[in-house]
Order: sequence, then structure tokens, then C-alpha cells
Amino acid sequence: MKAKSVTVSLGGMLLLLPVGLALAGPLVAAVPEPGAALPYASSGGVHPLGTDGLGRDVLALLLHGGRSALGMALGAVALAYLLGGCVGLLAASARSRWLDELLIRPLDVLLPLPTLLVISVVAVGWRGSPLAITLAVASVNVPPVARLVRAAALDAASSPVAEALRLQGESRARVQLDWVARSVLSPVAADVGTRITLAVFLVGSANFLGLGLSPTAPDWAVSIARSREGLLLQPWALAAPAAMLVMFTVGINLLADHRLARSRRIRQEAAR
Repeated sequence: MKAKSVTVSLGGMLLLLPVGLALAGPLVAAVPEPGAALPYASSGGVHPLGTDGLGRDVLALLLHGGRSALGMALGAVALAYLLGGCVGLLAASARSRWLDELLIRPLDVLLPLPTLLVISVVAVGWRGSPLAITLAVASVNVPPVARLVRAAALDAASSPVAEALRLQGESRARVQLDWVARSVLSPVAADVGTRITLAVFLVGSANFLGLGLSPTAPDWAVSIARSREGLLLQPWALAAPAAMLVMFTVGINLLADHRLARSRRIRQEAAR
């Protein structure tokens, strides 16, 4: 129990800084302008973390970069669960096999597609659009989410509890929307950490490769891509945003691992 408490505390502490910067950063600092100082100036004085290759304050970039880096990823995951969850529940509750196939099989076509290829195609038409990248990342996550929800819903729908509810006269729709939908929440909660980590990686990769936001945007991944050539001159310009992304993903995964362990313990106790 103590180890689990340490895991939760550590995960929360790791999340606190990047999430806090993403939420409050733009409120306490103005967007830095290029040419305000010398490129790759050392840290100290009015620039605690130095400047980047365009002469912009690294700390100000750090305060503004989290909103796009984390906002796009979290928005993509939320949209993927909204669409994929609805499709998965509908497929699991379908009375006929052909309707189940009609809902799930088209999504199977998207599963083998290379993720960055999908994002690249979208970026060609809507370069620099945060919404386009968010939608692209969400679209590649919809198929696995739909299959996860469908599998969990089918398992819950065939459980003794669901059978007992039907024998008590509960309608099929009530069983699906009440017991089955609530049963799906546990595996979905365990999957959230991995899904968010993947979305952060995909959004960061798109921005790092120049497929997403403008090369001068204060996004953390864009800052990493832009400052990698000056790593030896000004390491904070690259290390600071990279540290924020690492802290966020590790913190999310620690909390997700705790949630998964808790779900397993609850299922084991219920089986007894």
C-alpha cells in the first residue's frame, strides 16, 4: 500500500509542473519576440534560462509552449474516446452480426496505416493548423479505442450481473447504458495513460518534423527541433522543453499504472 501511495504521489508531482506551466504560463508572461536579445545567450540576468536561436527568452517560451503541446494531445485523446467509445458501445450492443461488422471493419482498415503518414497527408493540406493535427492524431486513435471498448462491453454484457438484470425485467438499452457502460470505464481508465503518452509523442513528432505548427511557434516540440543545433551553446533551450514532455508522460504513466493495478485488485476481489 505504501509503494502505491509513493507511485501516486510521484506521478502527481511530475505532472504538477508541466500542467501548471501549460495552464498558467500564458497568463504570467508575454509571447517572446524574435530578436529581443542575442541568439543563444547564456542563462542569467533578465534571461534565467538564456535565449534560443532567435534571441527569444527560453523561460517565456517554456511558459507558452505547454498549451499547444499538451492541449493538442489531450484534445485528440478526448475526441478519440468520444468517437471510438460510441462506436465500440454500438457495435457491442448490436443485435445482428452484420451491424457489428459494419461498424468495426471500416476502422480495421485504418489500423495498419502508418501514423506519421496520416499526419503528413493532413499537414500538406492544412499546414500550421493545430486543429488539423489534433484531428489527425484523434483519427489514428479511434480504431484501437473502439476495439477496446467493444471487447470490454461484450465481456460485461455476457457477465452474470447483466443476465440477472435482464431476468429482473430491465430493458436491453438500460443494461447497456447503465451496467455495461459503467463496466467499460475501468479498462478505459487503465488505457488512458498509454493513449495520452502516444498522443503527446505523435503531436510532438509532427511539430518536431515541421508538419504541424509554425517553426517559430513557442511549442515545446518546436523549441526542441529549433534548438537542437545550438545544444552545445545553450542546452537549456532544448533541455527545458524536453524535460517538461518527459515529466508529463512519466507522471501520466505512473498514475495509469496505479489505476490499472487497482482495477486488477478489484476484479480479483469480485471474483472471490
